[in-house]
Amino acid sequence: MQEHLGVDTVAFSDSSRGAELQARLAANENVLAVASVDLTQDLRFGAGHVVLTTQRVWSCDPASGQWRELALAPDQKLRLLDHGGVGTLELHSPEERQALWRFTLRHQADVLRFMQQFELLRQRLERGDDACDEEDEAARCPVCHVVLPPETEDCPACARQQKPQTSTWVLLRLWRFAKPYKNQLLLGFLLTLASTGAQLVAPYLTIPLMDKILIPFQNGEKIDSSLVTFYLSALLVSALLAWALGWARTFVLAKVSERIGANLRTTTYNHLLTLSVDYYGSKRTGDLMARIGSETDRINLFLSLNALDFATDVLMIVMTSVILFSINPWLALVTLVPLPFIAWMIHTVRDRLRTGFEKIDRVWSEVTNVLADTIPGIRVVKAFAQEKREAARFASANQVNLQANDKVNKTWSLFTPTVTLLTEIGLLIVWGFGIYLVAHESITVGILTAFIAYIGRFYTRLDSMSRIVSVTQKAAAGAKRIFDILDHVSNVPEPANPVKLARTEGAIHMEDVSFRYGSRAVIKHLNLQIRPGEMIGLVGHSGSGKSTLVNLICRFYDVSEGSIQLDGVDVRRMSVSDYRRNIGLVLQEPFLFFGTIAENIAYGKPGATREEVVAAARAAHAHEFILRLPHGYDSLVGERGQGLSGGERQRISIARALLIDPRILILDEATSAVDTETEKEIQRALDNLVQGRTTIAIAHRLSTLRKADRLVVMDRGEIVEVGPHDELMAQKGHYWRLYEAQARRAEEDAQAAGLTLQVNKE
Repeated sequence: MQEHLGVDTVAFSDSSRGAELQARLAANENVLAVASVDLTQDLRFGAGHVVLTTQRVWSCDPASGQWRELALAPDQKLRLLDHGGVGTLELHSPEERQALWRFTLRHQADVLRFMQQFELLRQRLERGDDACDEEDEAARCPVCHVVLPPETEDCPACARQQKPQTSTWVLLRLWRFAKPYKNQLLLGFLLTLASTGAQLVAPYLTIPLMDKILIPFQNGEKIDSSLVTFYLSALLVSALLAWALGWARTFVLAKVSERIGANLRTTTYNHLLTLSVDYYGSKRTGDLMARIGSETDRINLFLSLNALDFATDVLMIVMTSVILFSINPWLALVTLVPLPFIAWMIHTVRDRLRTGFEKIDRVWSEVTNVLADTIPGIRVVKAFAQEKREAARFASANQVNLQANDKVNKTWSLFTPTVTLLTEIGLLIVWGFGIYLVAHESITVGILTAFIAYIGRFYTRLDSMSRIVSVTQKAAAGAKRIFDILDHVSNVPEPANPVKLARTEGAIHMEDVSFRYGSRAVIKHLNLQIRPGEMIGLVGHSGSGKSTLVNLICRFYDVSEGSIQLDGVDVRRMSVSDYRRNIGLVLQEPFLFFGTIAENIAYGKPGATREEVVAAARAAHAHEFILRLPHGYDSLVGERGQGLSGGERQRISIARALLIDPRILILDEATSAVDTETEKEIQRALDNLVQGRTTIAIAHRLSTLRKADRLVVMDRGEIVEVGPHDELMAQKGHYWRLYEAQARRAEEDAQAAGLTLQVNKE
């Protein structure tokens, strides 16, 4: 019989962790599998573990180092997700998600083995076997030691572990951006070939200079001045030709690479705009900014300089090798002695550099994430006097970035001098063997001199090629992060043959609509018909599904089941942009872009005239306060509208919705974040906005929805009541309880305010 794995056989990042777990285990409790989790919940690097024993699951939090235990049950399931280079392992029961762990993909093999062992143990529990006492007669995998399923010799965990593709090959995918410039690239290649050939003329001319002019002169012969003039002129012409061709080559290829980089940035940004809202919910702003900014700059630098240098180096080495072998094959073979050692070093270091640079990219995005969090939220930082905390957070992220760079530099700093040493040794070998051949009159001094000149260029290019390993891996890591975006498919796809509505009436029909966030059901079998021009108020407790329903109507997400129809046509059959042009959205927290007030009002209709902008502002009751600003409609608002009050920003957003004249209007708690007086101003603007439009409104204050034609009461993702205000109040159901609770709270607030005022007077 074979024993289960013990704690002492498990590879812990900290030996004390293994000792802590050993102390917590029961007497008959054995470890079956372990997986490392090296990311915290907020995607910072840490050191944690998930351990499966015969009785339960133990997890060590990567952030705090605290151990947590989870009971085992036959109805539990493990789910593995992989997105953007980050793996997520989730433990689910039928009712809820019980735990979540994040890790980088280098630990995926361990996680797959963990899942395999978990499934075997779960099956035992389902059969009612005693997992603690049962010793496995079945064979174990000789690689990962996981118990093999019955009647098989193949380990599913090892079979699912795929060798990661060398990330350098991802650079070949850039060809789709380079293909439009293939003629310019061909011209650049021919110029590179010609300039490289011109550079190789000069060393060859040293052979006659030495053998026909200098050595005969030392032997007492007279120098032929015409011959000297010829050879020196040839050297000058080759130098000038190499310069001119090199300049033309650099100009052409640099121009092409800049355009490739610009197209890459534009394509990536355009693709980001097509992705659904849920993609942004799992990403940090700083990370996306770093990908489109610094990563594309790095790729552009590689294409404009490093790839050009690499191509030149390859051509120079190939052409130099041909010339060397044509001069003397034996001496040329001696020249190539260090080449296998350098190639082996490049192969060894490449993978380390690739993983190192990928980690650097991740930790650098954390630095930019801190900036993206604190700069827009600087008022909150200062209001709560958290400058020191944010400075410490930035310093911590910067320190992690420094450590990641130091680790890569440690490898790189050893690699470069070693290559230089090997090339110097190769040069010494050539000198020694060349002197031997000269002494035996196999070659002349001129040939040896030319050989040394060619060897110098050969090894210089070889050294340059070895140095390009670093920048190539940096570019490959950046390209991988860019293609992670480009490969992501929107969860709200465009239809192949979109349906166009000749005229939109605004009738919305929701039939058996269900929606899930992951495994959590948010909307359940919802049915609702909204007539054209009708105003619907959505009410319910927080978390009842109101905002999710609005997101589905706007098609920020697609329904999991059922359908939403506009004028009898499923919205999934319409072009996303055409459909959304019929929708005006006013949010609880309006977002304004940096620019003028007129530009913000005309955001949904960039070609609007000033008269149309002013008319929309008048209808939104914003015209008066806009005219009080220093430059009126041309006044600049700060980032996110920081120069305006909350009510002013809201009225501008209402004017923005009015200008596009939508058939469907969505009001998502548009007055909940303002005072009573401002609410009255906004409400008057909303009265103008809702006229003649199908309106769906969510309001924090139920009293603001009394003008709605019908109120839809939601609870836990379902519609529980539908009807006018008076009818629902008479039923004394969910809506009545919500209204009464809010009325009591308002009365208590009023009494508290009156008591405070009385105390202040006294």
